[in-house]
Amino acid sequence: MNSERFNAYRLNWVFCSFDLPTNTKEERKIASEFRLLLLKNGFSMFQYSVYARPSASIEHANAIINKVFESLPQKGNVMLFRITDKQFEKILMIFSKVNSPEKKTWKQLELF
Repeated sequence: MNSERFNAYRLNWVFCSFDLPTNTKEERKIASEFRLLLLKNGFSMFQYSVYARPSASIEHANAIINKVFESLPQKGNVMLFRITDKQFEKILMIFSKVNSPEKKTWKQLELF
């Protein structure tokens, strides 16, 4: 198997970021259908309104982008972009610390 095929510079991630109107029932339906379209096409939620999908090559990534592009809603903003796996590994993700209740510790019973 060619090692170039799985090179981190050849593997891609396709991101879809969207801001769609949700003021009316019809707009919410359209936004929901678009989100479901992304899920059906292999995307996973990365953040709210940001979905990502891995791709084996630039050509495959472009095909994914074209497929999403053909299904764009008429209103709202959608941004599609791709990055290499090497670029993706440099993403810095910072998670806030959530105040969680202290874990209850049990005192051990000692028997002699």
